[in-house]
Amino acid sequence: MDRIENIKRVIAYLLAGKYDGQQIPSSLIDCQRLMRAGMNVWEPKPVPQDILDAEDAELALQREEKGVVTTSDISPQTSDIILWQGDITRLQVDAIVNAANAQALGCWSPLHNCIDNCIHSAAGIQLRKECADIMQGQLLRTGEAFITKGYNLPARHVIHTVGPIIKASPSPSQRGDVEMLNDGVFTPLSTRRGGGGEAALAQCYRSCLDLAEAHGLQSIAFCCISTGVFRFPNHRAAEIAIKTVRTYPRKSVQTVVFNVFLDKDYDIYKELF
Repeated sequence: MDRIENIKRVIAYLLAGKYDGQQIPSSLIDCQRLMRAGMNVWEPKPVPQDILDAEDAELALQREEKGVVTTSDISPQTSDIILWQGDITRLQVDAIVNAANAQALGCWSPLHNCIDNCIHSAAGIQLRKECADIMQGQLLRTGEAFITKGYNLPARHVIHTVGPIIKASPSPSQRGDVEMLNDGVFTPLSTRRGGGGEAALAQCYRSCLDLAEAHGLQSIAFCCISTGVFRFPNHRAAEIAIKTVRTYPRKSVQTVVFNVFLDKDYDIYKELF
């Protein structure tokens, strides 16, 4: 089947009953964008196999076009903890970590460029369906994590975790007074046991490593949990991430990748390494 016609078939399924009568574009890039937008608003339910086959065929082509990156491709490698800047959906590791929201079904904002949206869009709608089956309408609490398949990602698995949400980005001198949003309540970090948001962020990394160890995984790639739209101060988040991973008693996990996307995060991790 022609590639564009294949994508249009997926779009017609994803948007059925939502945008009936809307004309589907004819260019490849516009069809890809509309397919992604449809995936982002799709309500999880059983999917006909022919639709999954059509979706998988397109996402496999997109994966090939982006290029797959293995841990051996990353240099320099001076230890079993390595730094890489790029698109986490290209990494071929046993698991990548997704900075999820509490609903844990992916980002519902069409074409949003958050990591949650990017991972679900590259994996396919099967990922949202599995997340829905696991969550059963419950909310994932801050610091918790669960594991799913990777589907159309190069990674075998995705580990989803919810980091602390910060009310405002503080200056370095104000970090002790920053407020964290958990379960709808703002609380100063300095008054919470164990550092509040800092303890919760460290727990995210431990929870992910616990799952990796329990499943016998050998490699895991962490994104910058809680930075970005969750507004955790980037430098302090990196300090917590590195310290937590370095002190964790790993047995099965042989390689940890700190994946960064922004230049400022790369500079921070490079300094701390």
